[in-house]
Amino acid sequence: MTTRRNFLKQTAFTATGLGLMSVLPNHLYGNIIGANEKLTCGLIGANGMGMSDLRAFLALPNTACAAICDVDQNVLDKRIADTEKIQGFKPKGYSDFRKMLENKDIDVVIIGTPDHWHCLQYVYAAQAGKDIYCEKPLANSVAETTVMEQAAKRYNVVTQVGMWQRSDPHWKEAVDFVHSGKLGKIRTVRTWSYQGWMGSVPVRPDAPVPAGVNYDMWLGPAPLKPFNPSRFHFTFRWFWDYAGGMMTDWGVHIIDYALFGMNAQGPKSVMSMGGKFAYPDDACETPDTQQALYEFDGFTMLWDHGIGIDGGYYGRTHGVGFVGNNGTLVVDRGGWEVIPEYKNNKPEMERIELQKGTGKGLELHMKNFVDCIKDRSLTPAASIEIAGNTARVAHLGNVAFKTGRRLYWDNDQRQFLNDKEANNLLKPNYRKPWIFPKV
Repeated sequence: MTTRRNFLKQTAFTATGLGLMSVLPNHLYGNIIGANEKLTCGLIGANGMGMSDLRAFLALPNTACAAICDVDQNVLDKRIADTEKIQGFKPKGYSDFRKMLENKDIDVVIIGTPDHWHCLQYVYAAQAGKDIYCEKPLANSVAETTVMEQAAKRYNVVTQVGMWQRSDPHWKEAVDFVHSGKLGKIRTVRTWSYQGWMGSVPVRPDAPVPAGVNYDMWLGPAPLKPFNPSRFHFTFRWFWDYAGGMMTDWGVHIIDYALFGMNAQGPKSVMSMGGKFAYPDDACETPDTQQALYEFDGFTMLWDHGIGIDGGYYGRTHGVGFVGNNGTLVVDRGGWEVIPEYKNNKPEMERIELQKGTGKGLELHMKNFVDCIKDRSLTPAASIEIAGNTARVAHLGNVAFKTGRRLYWDNDQRQFLNDKEANNLLKPNYRKPWIFPKV
């Protein structure tokens, strides 16, 4: 079976001999390689979604995992063993992703680390010439999304971001219906996530770093703080140093489809309010209750989240509601339906009962990624441009929350109008020796 590395080496030799190397476009290599190309990946961050992504990758034909990198040796050992069961041989283990990226056998990098690490690891991987599947949100700040987009363009890497609803058929069917115009004028879009299974994160004292954990590397560019178990695996999501809370964790999935349905980019303005109303004394920093209101040309978009309860809109814990003059289309991971408006006891449009989803979004998303690697003329379903725009919109809601006022946004310049304080929140300060990347 031909690997991509060997094929490109052979093609380069042949093309050079024929004088064709300078005239053969890069994107044609994928078309030439064909179905028997074997793609080999390396995984950075294997504890949560990173491993789910790897499983989806390895479920596709002609794939393999050569390496796994994690700063927690306990996680690393477990995931190496899990991967051996899947593919029949052990991937090599790394604790430093930079060393893993030196591995010439790796074609694809999957990034499953906490949000604050995405930008650096993405840029390093792009510089190494790897195609990249990066977990959502794309980055932990607006400025990071910009530099990642620049890296993708400069180094010509295929990028898929883990907003897998972009590949889920029923979500796309819902947007097709929205675009049909049958809902009439859409005046507002509701987006929400109410997650009853997520509870309070207890306040715990700082503790010694667990055996096998390289905590300094886990922190990376984030501020140096003592180890605390409440800020570590999974619950890092609720601390500003590492993530953006529910707004960016679930928000990029849900807000993304609001933007998709409305063909929208950045808002004109945004305001947000909320707080730690349900669990005021727990360890979390990000709000357990939050609303953000975005102004676009011709419509508004509302984001609304609640942790610890399931009281979402239309009887759903999460979803998007496109509110039109003729009816409202509601879509979540279970399916979509249309609820008509009534005037004089007559429906303005036909009701559409629930159109159920397949639940295969992640698998289809990974297949789309691999297809785009093999045929580089294709565009990934959740390209870096799509994911960057959605991440920025979510982060704007958090910046508005932190400032406590209405902010006016210049989407072309990617900065707020006449607001130095808000603009200072668009870019993180990296802890030495890590440096904010330039491309």
